[in-house]
Amino acid sequence: MADSSRDLPLKTVQVEALVVMKIVKHCSASFPTTATGSIVGMDQDGILEITNSFPFPTADVSNTDGGHQNDASSLAAAAPRAKANIAYQNEMIRHLKEVNVDANNVGWYTSATMGNFVNMGFIENQYHYQRENERTVALVHDVSRSSQGAFSLRAFKLTPTFMAAYKESKFTTESLQKSKLTFKEIVTELPINVHNSHLLTSFLHQLPAKPITGDVTLPTSLADLQNKTIAMPLYPSTDSLDLSIDPFLEKTCDLLLESIESHYTELNNFQYYQRQMAREQTKITAWQTKRKAENAARIAAKQQPLPEDEWQRIFKLPQEPSRLEGMLNAKQVEQYSTQVDGFTATISSKMFAVRGNLLPE
Repeated sequence: MADSSRDLPLKTVQVEALVVMKIVKHCSASFPTTATGSIVGMDQDGILEITNSFPFPTADVSNTDGGHQNDASSLAAAAPRAKANIAYQNEMIRHLKEVNVDANNVGWYTSATMGNFVNMGFIENQYHYQRENERTVALVHDVSRSSQGAFSLRAFKLTPTFMAAYKESKFTTESLQKSKLTFKEIVTELPINVHNSHLLTSFLHQLPAKPITGDVTLPTSLADLQNKTIAMPLYPSTDSLDLSIDPFLEKTCDLLLESIESHYTELNNFQYYQRQMAREQTKITAWQTKRKAENAARIAAKQQPLPEDEWQRIFKLPQEPSRLEGMLNAKQVEQYSTQVDGFTATISSKMFAVRGNLLPE
């Protein structure tokens, strides 16, 4: 029965409300430093149930030379695959088993800022987990996005095609064309459902509600109207008519431009490799032509021809750079573009609404 359950593809990720609160608290307390931790649960009928979580120990960078926020963030980002934290995770899971709690490791979680999480650290961490267990996910909590009033918690896992390519560590143009791997097939996102326990649901239903007032008491005199303050309604509100651009959108656009610049840098490096390869190929062709002419003359003089494969020892072809960084940049650009598209929908409608007043008469 368990084998048939594991054969089913993961359809959704079910996260307990307590786990959500623990992840939000840890990520918010560590902001702007990256926060990482382990998640445990069980896989049942294609639904990955996450029932508990615990953070990884934070590294002390105060005693290191040049210890600052970037050092702390880099150490925290690499925490899931650190040997000390792997031992800590196994010890925590052993303690969870002793108290009869779900103790199956189902992945890890990390915090993100402005949707910036697609990088080599994220890929290496998820590959570390998914290599041991295919049915593990990475939960990404965007602290900056959640602070704007829109809670952001997403689940990702690496695709089988990317797992095979990353295992071979070959991201050349030929290998990518053969496997038909694109930046859209690096990770796949799974839907998330937040689940409350029956005890918590019963508690929420028993919370005291606002008492329902009976019949409206009519005023008996003008003094009653003057003494009774009028409560302003919550809606409609004029906040929806605010035309100021969201600062989160501005920062996302700045990060989008930085990712595009990084993408062009990778593209320029690949074009430089192509120019180097073309120059070396021209030299090799000229050398082979010259050697063939020499061998033809030697054969005419009844002499032993010279070997024509010496060019492999004389010329050294440049090594093609990995296309992985370019693919990750392209995936990050797609993430930023999706965020910008979500923000500009509301702002554009406001601008079109007042377009008549903005245009000169």
